[in-house]
Formats: sequence, structure tokens, C-alpha cells
Amino acid sequence: MKLDLYNKEGEKIGEIEVNDIFDRIKRNDALIHQVMRWQILNSYYPFAHTKTRGEVRGGGRKPWPQKHTGRARHGSIRSPIWKGGGVVFGPRKEEKKAIKINKKMRRKAILMVLKEKMKNGLVKVLEDFNLKEYKTKEMNKILEKFLQKRKTKKKRETALLIIPENDTKLIKAIRNLPYADAIEARNLNILSLLNHKYVFTVPEAFDIIKKTFKVNV
Repeated sequence: MKLDLYNKEGEKIGEIEVNDIFDRIKRNDALIHQVMRWQILNSYYPFAHTKTRGEVRGGGRKPWPQKHTGRARHGSIRSPIWKGGGVVFGPRKEEKKAIKINKKMRRKAILMVLKEKMKNGLVKVLEDFNLKEYKTKEMNKILEKFLQKRKTKKKRETALLIIPENDTKLIKAIRNLPYADAIEARNLNILSLLNHKYVFTVPEAFDIIKKTFKVNV
């Protein structure tokens, strides 16, 4: 599979041949959904936690006698029907939502989504990510040549930059852009790909992707 190679001015300067692993990968929507669900559920942390009537403090004694008061019968002021009482069927931190998926399935799904973006012309390969000044405005000048404006909070079409290594200067230049994010090639995941319309990368990143996500098809 061949992809166009661009310079920072948005001009096509040639073509590159991407790894053959993408040629053997076939789309499987069920697998992509399964891996996406795995990542969402495994990143879930149960912050919300309610107490039952047995865990709420107080209410050890019966508030008033069972009979001869004219009041309704109650055994504890921490009953769920009382203010400050326990909660019935509330969220509990013991609840486990994590599921398991093997490594090969995760890697195949990532390659499937990346290949689909390539087929639809949503992967832009730049000659490099070197900047004169590693500032947000410099990065914005490059990306605005490829991305159209949108009347949303993000202001433009979304973009994910796949960088070969952990370049802190480049990441700092990108992170203030509301429509763009950066990720190392070895840390590529399916939600990052699905949450961004365009992918920007450099030729060196494909070697890392091949080494990290290579699967036998």
C-alpha cells in the first residue's frame, strides 16, 4: 500500500510504501467493537460508592417502641426510607467491569482501524515533525493546511499525531490545541484512533508500528 508524502506546507513531495502487514489485514467490525469495549471498561474506575444500612453510622437502637405511640413501626433511623439512611441498589466500588481480550486481538483491531483510515485518505504522512520553534502556533500553522474549520469547541477537524518516540517538546507544542493530540507509536490504542478523524505521522513511525503490532494473519 502506498501513501502520499507531504511537506510542512501541505504539498505532496512523493510517495512511501507502508508495511505489508496492512495488506493482509481484513476488516472485522465485531472485533473492533469488542476491543473498543475492552479499553473503555478496563479504564473504568468505580469512584461512586454508596453505603448500605449496615454501613451507615448510627441507628443502633430502635427509635421508639413498636406499639402504643401512634407512630409507624421503625427499627432503625438508618433505614433506606430515612434521611441519612443507607442506599438500596446504589453504585458499589466492588463492582468489576473489566474484561479480558488477548493481545493478538487488540493488535489486529488497531491495524484494522489504521488501514481503514489509510483507504479513506485520512492518514497524512509528513516528512518530519521538526519545527523551527516548538510552539503551539507553529504546530497550528502546519495542521491548518490539512484540517478544515468546524463550528465546534474543537474548532477544526480532529487529528492524532503518531510520533516515533517521546518528544516532550513536540508534545508540549500540541497539547494546547483543542483539536489535536499526540501519542507514541508504541502506545497506539484503538480509542485514540477512533476519537480522531485524521492521523498524522512520519515514515519512521511505521517501522515501530510494525515491530510493536505485528501479528500473524
